[in-house]
Amino acid sequence: MRVMLCDDSALFRRGVALLLEGVGVEVTGQARDVAELMTLMRGHLPDAVILDIRMPPTFTDEGLTGAAALRAAHPRLGVLVLSTYAETAYAQRLLEIGPRGVGYLLKDRVDDAAAIRDALARVIEGEPVVDGEIISRLFARRKAASPLDRLTERERSVLTLMAEGRSNQAIGRRLHLGVKTIEGHIAAIFAKLGLESAPDDNRRVLAVLAWIQSAA
Repeated sequence: MRVMLCDDSALFRRGVALLLEGVGVEVTGQARDVAELMTLMRGHLPDAVILDIRMPPTFTDEGLTGAAALRAAHPRLGVLVLSTYAETAYAQRLLEIGPRGVGYLLKDRVDDAAAIRDALARVIEGEPVVDGEIISRLFARRKAASPLDRLTERERSVLTLMAEGRSNQAIGRRLHLGVKTIEGHIAAIFAKLGLESAPDDNRRVLAVLAWIQSAA
């Protein structure tokens, strides 16, 4: 897995690079802004990029604008945005880019290297990844009579961790449950959301998108 980092803080970039390299992720380049990242990518296209949202020159939404440009130029590129801000508007704007293969996590999660690696693997595979705090806010805003209302508390917890980009094994570790039990909960989520198995669909992606659409 090859990744490039884009953040105006050199200290933050180096810290994330060390964490990722410790879990087997190759960091092939580091940039302080989107323009520098674009230059680095001309010679060596990574599997995914990690961007901050607020960067030079205006420190507003450069990361989101850059993510849209990167996805337009490289449709299969995984894009993971790290932000200090738990903004549902930012998450929804990012997901409008794809929504497959994009992610939004809070910077205070980056001390969990395995979780970041899982999230990167998911976006590279084409899945959406959204921070748990954002998910909780979207759940709170969801429309009445949503299919999500049929989910049990445990199933919502599983769906939240799925949306964060965690594998079944990682979900099981977080909830102290076996993988078979997690697989059972995921099957129940698919059934309650009416997501039948189809060769061209990724039901994990569709399940995550279901709650996003219900909160829009």
